[in-house]
Amino acid sequence: MNIYTTLDNLGITLPPVAVPAAAYVPFVQTGKLVFLSGHIAKKDGKPWVGQLGKNLTTEEGKAAARAIAIDLLGTLHAAVGDLNRVTRIVKLMSLVNSTGEFTEQHLVTNGASELIGQIFGPEKGAHARSAFGVAQIPLGACVEIELIAEVA
Repeated sequence: MNIYTTLDNLGITLPPVAVPAAAYVPFVQTGKLVFLSGHIAKKDGKPWVGQLGKNLTTEEGKAAARAIAIDLLGTLHAAVGDLNRVTRIVKLMSLVNSTGEFTEQHLVTNGASELIGQIFGPEKGAHARSAFGVAQIPLGACVEIELIAEVA
């Protein structure tokens, strides 16, 4: 299975790596593991601002997480040169800007997890995951996700 064919079939174009907004780098590779820094949700090129349980629905949050997954894949492509070198998506960590009463962070994060699974398949795409509700995310974004991948 060629990852780029799958992306084309899904109508997904990988974006370029975003310029870091603070004192960090977009990715670090150590051995076979590539660690991607957190990516915030963007809509129309700007931070996707909002809080789940206050002014965003779970479905909107899920769409934001899916958009982040696409951005993460753009960064992963830049890090490894060829997404077909990815042998496993190891873990996603998701931070969901949400009210204290909101309890569907896991469903929001499914937006990213489901797309990753669809692109990499059940062998390479099944990953460990954490999904946290937080009081705020940089720039007021609704979701932030980081990713760890293993490469050949």
